[in-house]
Amino acid sequence: MSSPPENNIHDHLERYNNVSEVDPSVYYDDLVAGSSSTKSLTSSINEYFIENGRRYHQYFGEDKNLLPTDEIEQDRLDLHHEVFLQMLDGKLHIAPIENPKCILDVGTGTGIWAIEMADTYPGANVIGSDLSPIQPQWVPPNCRFEVDDAELDWTFPPNSFDFIHVRNLQQSIGDWPRLMAEIYRATKPGGWVELAECSMELFSDDNTLAPNFKRFSELINEALTRLGRPQEDGAGLRERLKDAGFVDLRGVALKQPAGPWPKDEKMKTIGRLGLLNAESGISAYGMAVLTRNVGMNVDEATKLCDDSLAEITNYKKYHVYSLFYVVYGRKPEEPRTRSVIAL
Repeated sequence: MSSPPENNIHDHLERYNNVSEVDPSVYYDDLVAGSSSTKSLTSSINEYFIENGRRYHQYFGEDKNLLPTDEIEQDRLDLHHEVFLQMLDGKLHIAPIENPKCILDVGTGTGIWAIEMADTYPGANVIGSDLSPIQPQWVPPNCRFEVDDAELDWTFPPNSFDFIHVRNLQQSIGDWPRLMAEIYRATKPGGWVELAECSMELFSDDNTLAPNFKRFSELINEALTRLGRPQEDGAGLRERLKDAGFVDLRGVALKQPAGPWPKDEKMKTIGRLGLLNAESGISAYGMAVLTRNVGMNVDEATKLCDDSLAEITNYKKYHVYSLFYVVYGRKPEEPRTRSVIAL
């Protein structure tokens, strides 16, 4: 597949319209450089199972999170957070929030975003929720974590949060309308919600799309769609916000190169970090889905993951990127009650 067609990203999304130019040096430079919805932290919360040498979440269901939760994955999540920061020019969010008092990070993972938000907004209370208690114990005093399933009924009071952040949860959520309804209810009037997701679809501006990596991406997308977890693009994220009732919708679509092949220095840095992330990320995203849902045996799945990584490591030949979508919206202010005076 070549560059993404223009109609894949609607006018409400800003994006890089220029073709990514390949740095000629890659051809000779080998250097890669307190809520009642919270579950008690009992021993059952820490239940997990081992599959293909990786540790997976179990308490809320073995298929709830198809990515591992072990230390290798935690390191990768923190690295991917740095990739996101680079793409967003060091920003933790793009929604225009001002003086927030309460912030919620849904699917917080290692908690790195929530911790940095707590440091950035010391006057705000920041809550991070996740299926697994893999967050650090030493955190800023205005930050705390809860173990919960975002698809269950929330018991946060209505109008609780000035800002709700949701990033990279598409592979885990099966009922987005229900989740978005809870998010809308819990957002304060005038508050903001930001959805951020990485596309599993791959692109190349010079028709050097890696064939094994392309097959990997297509199989994952097809399997997740069959599971009721379609991987929406920016337009789909916008529709989720719109359908839930949010207004003033805006967003961006940013290139995430796989490897340091771009000529632009910023994009080269993102690509270098992205390639490092892919060393464990391809198997993290692939092994459970390929073996449980696609029907591959372990050897077949491992080979496809290894071949995909080998292709993007050969960044002199393959110039591949995906898109990172960030879309945000505002909950409307509640209508004011008018006093009626009888004359």
